[in-house]
Amino acid sequence: MTSSPSTELHLANVTKKFAAFTAVDDLTLTVPQGSFFALLGPSGCGKTTTLRMVAGLEEPTSGKVLLGGVDIAHKRPYQRPVNTVFQSYALFPHLNIFDNVAFGLRRRGVKSRDIRTQVGEMLDLVQLAGLGARRPAQLSGGQQQRVALARALINRPQVLLLDEPLGALDLKLRRQMQIELKRIQTEVGITFLHVTHDQEEAMWMADTVAVMNAGRIEQLGAPADMYEFPATAYVANFLGQSNLLSATVTGRAGDDLTLDVGGTRFAAPASRARSAQGNVFLGVRPEKVQLAPAGTALPDGHVGIDSVVTDTCYAGVSTEYLLRTPWGQQLSAFSANAQAGGPLAPNTPVVAFWHPSHSFVLHRAPGNQPTDGYELPDNLPAGTR
Repeated sequence: MTSSPSTELHLANVTKKFAAFTAVDDLTLTVPQGSFFALLGPSGCGKTTTLRMVAGLEEPTSGKVLLGGVDIAHKRPYQRPVNTVFQSYALFPHLNIFDNVAFGLRRRGVKSRDIRTQVGEMLDLVQLAGLGARRPAQLSGGQQQRVALARALINRPQVLLLDEPLGALDLKLRRQMQIELKRIQTEVGITFLHVTHDQEEAMWMADTVAVMNAGRIEQLGAPADMYEFPATAYVANFLGQSNLLSATVTGRAGDDLTLDVGGTRFAAPASRARSAQGNVFLGVRPEKVQLAPAGTALPDGHVGIDSVVTDTCYAGVSTEYLLRTPWGQQLSAFSANAQAGGPLAPNTPVVAFWHPSHSFVLHRAPGNQPTDGYELPDNLPAGTR
């Protein structure tokens, strides 16, 4: 089962307002045909409102929603070649699994013989063969989500919309379903547009991730590219964790920028700088930061900060250390638990160091300090996401 030709989804200058609140602000976005595309962001960023406009559950205030070049912005949901899988599953409790999956085919008048064949194929695809006679209440949460997925896919939509479909599952089951969703999307070749606030979920499954902020796209690209080289402090903090050190660019030495951080000179590749002058953030991911006893000579080419351990968090495969710099800023470092001995104790002096190639430089407005990456708007209407 594959998408028909020319089914690219394109949103052109789409705006959605709820009274005085702008949930989606002049959004232009292209979702390539056959891709697994994720809209990622916190509650209130506009991602679910965007998905609902594609589904036909909300009408844009302005702009176009184009599917295969046809504007569907003002068509009713049943007139659109899209289907939606919700977090709540929305299964019919009085129907068995076979009839839940067959529901859309029966409404279209498909012959019984063809229904049996198509439902059987779909239950095989979602690995629920042999469970057609059961009721939804007799299935686990993960199995119910597979039923909801099968019911949506059997209609052969051009685009499948996923509205935080795994949010109700526990961590282990959620990871299993992430693997299954990616496998199914690869097999059927249909465009998946997935809305989530879970950064790991987006990075695990999606070919392309669009990070939303206040109704706009903050950055769009392949997950690895965005993680390694975020465009803004918002993206750096939402797509994973980042250490963002307040810095000032002082010059350039060959291919590197020179920066002043708390009175200490640092270097970072100019090719990894979003801003090359004035006030900036010098960023480095916690897993790139290594720790050594205070006074240890750094490896050639590395940069470091004398720090003090303030807290530790043992997470099985790794330990997260919180560190305090001489100027009072907090840093994080992740250390794999691959060596004998327990975590470093609080108040232990260390040097936190990394290679400059792992750094990135972002714009910083004057007076701005590192934050957790996002804030909710004060005038957010109830129920808007």
